[in-house]
Amino acid sequence: MELQNKATRLWGDFLRVDKVQIRTFHVTWFTFFLCFFAWFGIAPLMVVVREELSLTKDQIGWTIIGAVSATVFARVLIGYFCDRFGPRLTYTWLLIFAAFPVMGIGLAHDFTTFLIFRILIGVIGASFVITQYHTINMFAPNVVGQAQATSAGWGNLGGGVTQFIMPMIFSVFVVGFGVNEAFGWRASMVVAGLAIFVMGFVYYFFTQDTPEGSYKELRAQGKLPPAGQAKGNFADALKDYRVWLLFFIYAACFGIELTILGTLAMYMFDYFGLSLVTAGLVAASFGLMNLFARTLGGIFGDNCASLWGLKGRATWLFIVLFIEGLALMLFSQMNVLFLAIPTLLLFSLFVQMSEGATFSVVPFISKKSLGAVAGVVGAGGNVGAVTFGFLFKGNISWDTAYLILGVFVTIASFSALLIRFTKQDEIEAEQRFDKGYTQHRKEAARKHLEVLGMSDEEIDDVKIFGSRKAYAYKRLEALGVDMTNLKLKND
Repeated sequence: MELQNKATRLWGDFLRVDKVQIRTFHVTWFTFFLCFFAWFGIAPLMVVVREELSLTKDQIGWTIIGAVSATVFARVLIGYFCDRFGPRLTYTWLLIFAAFPVMGIGLAHDFTTFLIFRILIGVIGASFVITQYHTINMFAPNVVGQAQATSAGWGNLGGGVTQFIMPMIFSVFVVGFGVNEAFGWRASMVVAGLAIFVMGFVYYFFTQDTPEGSYKELRAQGKLPPAGQAKGNFADALKDYRVWLLFFIYAACFGIELTILGTLAMYMFDYFGLSLVTAGLVAASFGLMNLFARTLGGIFGDNCASLWGLKGRATWLFIVLFIEGLALMLFSQMNVLFLAIPTLLLFSLFVQMSEGATFSVVPFISKKSLGAVAGVVGAGGNVGAVTFGFLFKGNISWDTAYLILGVFVTIASFSALLIRFTKQDEIEAEQRFDKGYTQHRKEAARKHLEVLGMSDEEIDDVKIFGSRKAYAYKRLEALGVDMTNLKLKND
């Protein structure tokens, strides 16, 4: 069953928080921002933790792997929970429960206890799936790609902001309050944990599952299938080869981003001789590209769909993924700071555009098992990060590890060309896209016609065409065709 009353535009109503779709969008992306902030809050402080706990290179490698390992299972499971209980309740409980290991990592006193808490913190990475799921529930197909990409991209900003904010919070405790460094990094993590704990209650009170209400209400009205059907939909999603292709592709973009976020500050500290704060700022520049880069991936995905259908989305995904691989290989060979930073930003642009392009495809794989598809694909990013983490715990130099990852991404990009859609898929997607676009045009036209003094009855009689028909009429008029008695198919 198709959810109704989805928003058909994002930027035109960007500040209309009185609309539940827009309010949910803002609460969702900011919640994900705090989740990413807490998830990677310890990364820029690892130089201090390494000294205090006397961690070896091998042990640091295990902490990098541990940070993303639990997320693999959490993302798959959270997709099922979204389908069954709805995104609002699922997000609320995730935030409240995940806050405790974030604060609890301060109790670590050796490598083993630190690793256990690092693994538990990784559960919060499942927040991505709920963010994407909730956004899809709120926005129509003509803007869903850019809405998804923006909510995820701005959320991912937390991974960049934490790279310089956490060292600053640490400095406040050490310099401002005069505590020792061991207490400073622990207190800093308590601040991050408290932030997501409070956000759990904010999410519950300021969002709802769909524009029409909660899942419980819609099921009571017969507008959604029974909760028990979610299990069958999950199984159906696992049988679709395209889900596993996107799983692999997401490992090659988001998995790479997670790996870079977990290693970049130490890489800049060790290989370029930067200070803790400066290395954090450089690492932050990588994450801060999410401010617009992932959104661009979604916008271009929507634009390609308007021109070439679902095949256009898959082709766009191949292009950005291929360039991402080349840019990472180039960055790995940089040994001069003033060349390394712009190369890093170029790589960051395309890795995040690839993520946006990936999830501009996800909503069109299976409507009935959206949570399952988003969960499995999202888990792919963490499987990639876990796998890539092994490169950083051995004897391979980190610049060589980055080079290997770049080669992998370049090769993996060709798998995007294997994503296929049936003719029926293309037709349905075009109809859904055109429906959203037509509604957007109606809303825009109504405002102009009201200014011209037309009544509501007169406005309702005005015929508004979707993107395909509008384009066809425009071209035919330009060719001098008499449009008086001309009718297009389905008029």
